[in-house]
Amino acid sequence: MGWDDVRLFLALVRAGSVRGAAQQARVSHSTVARRVEAFETRLGVKLFDRLPTGYVLTAAGEDLLGVAENIENELDAVQRRLVGQDKRLAGVIRVTMADVIATHLLMPNLTEFQEIYPNIELEVVITYEPLDLTRREADVAIRFIKSPPDHLIGHKLASVASAAYTTQDYVKQHDLLDPTSVSWIGFGPPSPFPKWVKQSDYPHVPARGTFDSMLLQLEAARCGMGIAKLPCFIGDPDPRLIRLPPGEARPDYDLWLLRHRDTRSTARLRVFSEFIADAVSNYRSLLEGALA
Repeated sequence: MGWDDVRLFLALVRAGSVRGAAQQARVSHSTVARRVEAFETRLGVKLFDRLPTGYVLTAAGEDLLGVAENIENELDAVQRRLVGQDKRLAGVIRVTMADVIATHLLMPNLTEFQEIYPNIELEVVITYEPLDLTRREADVAIRFIKSPPDHLIGHKLASVASAAYTTQDYVKQHDLLDPTSVSWIGFGPPSPFPKWVKQSDYPHVPARGTFDSMLLQLEAARCGMGIAKLPCFIGDPDPRLIRLPPGEARPDYDLWLLRHRDTRSTARLRVFSEFIADAVSNYRSLLEGALA
């Protein structure tokens, strides 16, 4: 039983489909199907029932799952301990963050870090979903989060405030008091009056559409689609947008930088974390929505 076989088995269990497993393992669909079938043949048991709805574990597959997860956890722990002993300012740092943090806040600082430490290679993974630092899906996470998991180390970089933004033309052409004339640019589960709308300064205005990336919400607001709830560090610097009255910036998120405890001694991760923390401290007023 090779680790590659076990790894594909776990990917298929978690994804429930060959397509999803292939994306996780970064191989082709045919490779997943062929290797899982060969794995079953070598073991002499059927691990999955192939159903129209996806792959479902058999009893033998359930037995293997617990063992496979234990193996994975042990290997991950060993890898983290080895990485934690690395004292060199060289190698790869895999950083996960939301797109807007990279594009509208930290890109100049990431560039500067790369120039200061040319032997450290940054691999930036853009996602709004939390990657698993325990399994080393990322080395460092810069996240909007209220309270980090206990098994991670790090610190709160700043509080992040949001406000309502749109264009000057949109305000001139629409009556903000008339819910049939204006709309919020929606995100999250589709609903005309989700919780964030009810808690806003315009609770009578319905949300329309679903734009789950902040960059999409920003561009929609720029084009005059409606009112966008945006972090102030995105909305305030944009010359095409205005902050709607009463203009209050409300703290919505905390920005955290997180690592796994086992990487505490990794020099390149420590240097990167300190560098980013120092950079973000210079943006505190912008992040908190303080107007000049």
